Amino acid sequence: MGRPDPEEGQLPAPVKPPDGGWGWIVLLGCFVITGFSYAFPKAVSVYFKELMKDFHVGYSDTAWISSIMLAMLYGTGPVCSIMVNQFGCRPVMLIGGLLASAGMILASFTTNIIELYLTAGVLTGLGMALNFQPSLIMLGTYFDKRRPLANGLAAAGSPVFLSSLSPLGQVLLEKFGWRGGFLIMGGLLLNCCTCGAVMRPLDMGMKRKMGKAQDKYEAKEMLPIGGKSEEGISTADGTKKGKKAKKKPKKGKKLLDFSIFSNRGFIIYTISKFILVLGLFVPPILLVNYAKDTGVPDTEAAFLLSIIGFIDIFARPACGMVAGLKWVRPHVAYLFSFSMLFNGLTDICSARASNYTGLVIFCVFFGISYGMVGALQFEVLMAIVGSQKFSSAIGLVLLIEAFAVLIGPPSAGRLVDALKNYEVIFYLAGSEVVLSALFLGVASYCCLNRGKKEPPPENNPSAGGGSDTEEAESDVQEAEEHSSDNHQLAHSTDNAVVAANEEANHVAEEQSGEGGGCPAGDGEVLARDGCSADQMVERNSF
Repeated sequence: MGRPDPEEGQLPAPVKPPDGGWGWIVLLGCFVITGFSYAFPKAVSVYFKELMKDFHVGYSDTAWISSIMLAMLYGTGPVCSIMVNQFGCRPVMLIGGLLASAGMILASFTTNIIELYLTAGVLTGLGMALNFQPSLIMLGTYFDKRRPLANGLAAAGSPVFLSSLSPLGQVLLEKFGWRGGFLIMGGLLLNCCTCGAVMRPLDMGMKRKMGKAQDKYEAKEMLPIGGKSEEGISTADGTKKGKKAKKKPKKGKKLLDFSIFSNRGFIIYTISKFILVLGLFVPPILLVNYAKDTGVPDTEAAFLLSIIGFIDIFARPACGMVAGLKWVRPHVAYLFSFSMLFNGLTDICSARASNYTGLVIFCVFFGISYGMVGALQFEVLMAIVGSQKFSSAIGLVLLIEAFAVLIGPPSAGRLVDALKNYEVIFYLAGSEVVLSALFLGVASYCCLNRGKKEPPPENNPSAGGGSDTEEAESDVQEAEEHSSDNHQLAHSTDNAVVAANEEANHVAEEQSGEGGGCPAGDGEVLARDGCSADQMVERNSF
């Protein structure tokens, strides 16, 4: 089932990203996958009360279902990277869609909470992980110049699906119960298979094969028929085989490329992202309970999350458009640092909000900053490591983030239980986000800018951060050089045959002058009438 190795001498060259065309269909699929991956673990929480009644467990026990889903989404990143590098994005996404759907369908027949952990938690979480990561990889394959906008539009799937799946889950719970709701949700997850089916890989090798066949045909057409032409073609083939032998040591992708840890930009990004995740998800998790403790009614408290989601829907595409501007894109890491700083300061400034108006203002600014972070996080990673190493980079980053997800929100919940004070939690979460922003900005300026002042080596294939367009142009240039070599080889062979013919003419002229076989006045061209048959045979022998 693995991808076949290319033939010798026919190494596939990456195709320039189309930045449109079928890429818009891929973007739509990525939008749906992102929505399911981030919103589904939160939307399942509407069934928790019924699960508590049927299985006689507490809220913390049912909350582990969502936690396991998120842990699988983040923690299985390296496994997804290995599978994508081995089998490609489309097969992995099809398998992931089947696993996600099967997990929810099997969960509708469970009889205890442990079985729910294994089905809805592990199986569905693994299926969504196998869909989420390949969809981002395919998005980076189809978009280069418009990639920031594409990432922003795809990231908007999270708030859109969150605002849709939660009300839908409540309706299904009221009409069909939690078992019927799980069964229908499992059917909805089959749409992940449809999204995987549209992830058509770009044609990588057709140009190289057509160019090689054309070169060989032109070489045969340029050479005359005879022993010398066969010798010239054999020489050309021998030279091509020599080039094949030189190119043969070039290897394909590794299953998991750990060389990205030699990239200082990747190290800086990973550390800042770990610190960011410690505090990023804490405010929206505690917001509703915080509002209720300040005296806000339950309905109005729940509406605060809807405000964040509504603002988030528009903030992500808008931030993607800004990041795609020519004068902003080279500095997208600093824009990401600003968005994190904006988010952290919003948490700190709103920690002492004591009325509903203050909380609404907090939700508006938090939705803007949260959307900016969501739109830029993977765009910055793609810009740092490049599309060739993005599949390995995102897997390792998600694995590291999994530890932060398991540390941050649970620790905040324990502090709330111990201190009975939400204000301290908001200060702590905001400080962590601000720290991550400062670290990313300062480290990027000090370390990366100093590295740019040093003259980089001319040929460094392991260096990341180059755009897909530059990689494609370099491969096209290599193919053109390879094609020009073949043309020059055919031309030199043709010149050798012409030189041999001229030498034959010269020898025949000398022989005619010495032996009188042909009149000297015929000059440059051998006489057709005065030459003997032996002399003509001797000419042809050359």
